Amino acid sequence: MSLPLPAKRARQASRAELGDRVFVLGGKVLLLLLLSVAVLLPLLAIFWRGFSAEAGQGGGWLAARELVSSANFHWLLGNSLKVSLSVAAIVVPLAYLFAYALQRTLIPGKGLWRGLSLLPLMAPSMLPGIALVYLFGNQGMLRGLFAENIYGFWGIVLGEVIYTFPHALMILLSALSLADARLFDAASSMGASPARAFRSITWPATRQAVFAAFCLVFTLTITDFGVPVVVGGDYQVLALEAYKAVVGQQQFGRGALIGMVLLLPALFSFGVDAWLRRRQGDSMSGRAQVFRPAPSRLRDACYLAIVLLICAALLLVFGMAVFSSLVKFWPYNLSLSLNHYQFNDTAGGGWLAYRNSLSMALGTALIGSVLIFTGAYLMEKTSSQRGLNLALRLLSFVPMAVPGLVLGLGYVFFFNLNGNPLHVFYGSMTLLVVCTIAHYLTTAQMTATTALRQLDAEFEAAALSLKAPLYRHFLRVTVPICLPALLDIVRYLFVSAMTTVSAAIFLYSPDTILAAVAVLNMDDAGNVGGAAAMSTLILFTSASVSLLLAWASRGLLRRSQAWRQSAPGH
Repeated sequence: MSLPLPAKRARQASRAELGDRVFVLGGKVLLLLLLSVAVLLPLLAIFWRGFSAEAGQGGGWLAARELVSSANFHWLLGNSLKVSLSVAAIVVPLAYLFAYALQRTLIPGKGLWRGLSLLPLMAPSMLPGIALVYLFGNQGMLRGLFAENIYGFWGIVLGEVIYTFPHALMILLSALSLADARLFDAASSMGASPARAFRSITWPATRQAVFAAFCLVFTLTITDFGVPVVVGGDYQVLALEAYKAVVGQQQFGRGALIGMVLLLPALFSFGVDAWLRRRQGDSMSGRAQVFRPAPSRLRDACYLAIVLLICAALLLVFGMAVFSSLVKFWPYNLSLSLNHYQFNDTAGGGWLAYRNSLSMALGTALIGSVLIFTGAYLMEKTSSQRGLNLALRLLSFVPMAVPGLVLGLGYVFFFNLNGNPLHVFYGSMTLLVVCTIAHYLTTAQMTATTALRQLDAEFEAAALSLKAPLYRHFLRVTVPICLPALLDIVRYLFVSAMTTVSAAIFLYSPDTILAAVAVLNMDDAGNVGGAAAMSTLILFTSASVSLLLAWASRGLLRRSQAWRQSAPGH
């Protein structure tokens, strides 16, 4: 005898409620556990290792005071600050002009210029340094243009400028894309000149983004050791000292202390940036009108010249890297060959490193995108467990303030403990994937959160009124609607995993060596041509996968985003 209809509905509702509880509470608890292991505990391990007075550890407060008060530390810190401030002072104005040209002028070929400007994102940070060696080194093609040797301060500055330029550009592009046409119309009607409109409207709306870009470039430069390794010469910096202390000298305590020092500028920048964001408030109202720049031949010609010069410099650097990877024997035999791509015949990791990087990038992109997007959904679309949501948000924002070099050191100190049951993962591909996801977690989550906040809460309310399980609504409604943002996260994680070196340099084993690490090893061994070849391979792989993913996603977007298209006749 069948149960009455109300009884069936009650059982279905109870099963849906139980499934939602498992999905929401279980997902949040699992995410909290993963974030604690992947972010919180490694950072605590750095402080424990640095301030521990036990034998073989950091040496406690006495060792920290001796390090900070030493003349060598002052020299390293001064060099790092000088380089970082110089790079930020060069990059931010150039990136602002480039972003302004793309967003506020009518120059032709904007898509092409934007694509060229993002090339440094798809290669390891050592590639600009390698290209500079072939351009301005002792046997460089343009050696006569430099009165001094490229190895040193200016070599590091030029390499870091190329490496950090697209990072600043993305922030400034986002800021300059927001503009209310009504404000400019009002300024024009009052007789304000374009310069006056810029000072009174554009600059106040974008100065917080300028500061954020400055802080980001400063932090990326002061914590990067890829460029200083290649073109630093005798000009030493703190990040390179931390790398040598751990990898070369096995002085883990000294590495922990320097890592804590490198953490300070990132934390300061993050705190000031968050404070400025709260003070600035919203810059666009709901009634804002889209800004369309007015034609101006002189303005567009000037900005086009700036864009062409910057893109030409980037093409020169990356073209030189590709060309040098194909030259038989620089500079005596410039005939083209693929000898440098025979990685198995040279030291550094061979084709195994490239295959490992592909595996890690795929694992990071697929696993990371699922975890990050699901976690962002649970935090944004469920109001229960507010304390748990707050803890998850705080832990999710921590990686933004932690440089990759510091995070990698934390993984060494935490997962390499003999008493730690997670020690079995040390040196494995699993740990490399976890570390890479944690390193790039915040940016990917901010992308997911931005997309999810655009969805009306009535979607979830309708699912609850229909007694539909929340996880089913998540899979069938939320994921298809937010598919563009999800694909952006996949692309971002893949490219970042292919090019990362700062955190992974401490965690690989002979069986899990990565392509970016192989570039570093080949350059140290004097095989600069092989390093250029591996860097070129990483560059083309990242670019090809990004283009392939963008092309393949068009069909998926047309099917899953059909609701965005207007009906015939409308």
